[in-house]
Amino acid sequence: MTRRPQDHFGERAKREGFPARSVYKLQEIDRRVQLLRRGQRVLDLGAAPGSWAMYVAERVGAEGHVLGIDLNEVRVAVPANVSFRALDVYKLSAADLGGPHSFDVVLSDMAPHTSGNRNRDQAGSYELFARALEIAGQVLAPGGAFVGKIFQGPDFETARKGVAQSFAKARVIKPEASRSESFEIFLVGVGAKT
Repeated sequence: MTRRPQDHFGERAKREGFPARSVYKLQEIDRRVQLLRRGQRVLDLGAAPGSWAMYVAERVGAEGHVLGIDLNEVRVAVPANVSFRALDVYKLSAADLGGPHSFDVVLSDMAPHTSGNRNRDQAGSYELFARALEIAGQVLAPGGAFVGKIFQGPDFETARKGVAQSFAKARVIKPEASRSESFEIFLVGVGAKT
């Protein structure tokens, strides 16, 4: 497989010490919905290679905490307020994460290994999104927030309705840093009804 050339977001990430350009997607979402604040407890699902956790750690400060979960080990240097665990989201329970009300924000940048078959990839993306939303429902504190990536397709409206039912406010955001050819989009929920 050939690697895509770096665009200005990729070059900027490299200059600023982030392992991936995805950090600018979260940064834009944070700016648009005032997502992150000092002292928050944040769960980062699909945390590898670690850009989101690095950004969140700075935003929540030393009094906050970030727990990153991924199938793969995360090997970037992070501040003391970040921890990573290599786990399968389909095998973990709310108790593994600290139980109800353990987090103020749940983030999911999870994506399936893409096959090139858009329908299959979208279905896999929806399954991961639905699992992230389920976990958010189990561990978010009342009033908490959720950000989840999903590939646009037949399941998108079901996913959007799921966020709208679980949160006081729901938004759809396509960050500028998403590649133009990408069919990823982010669903954001603010004000968890749990």
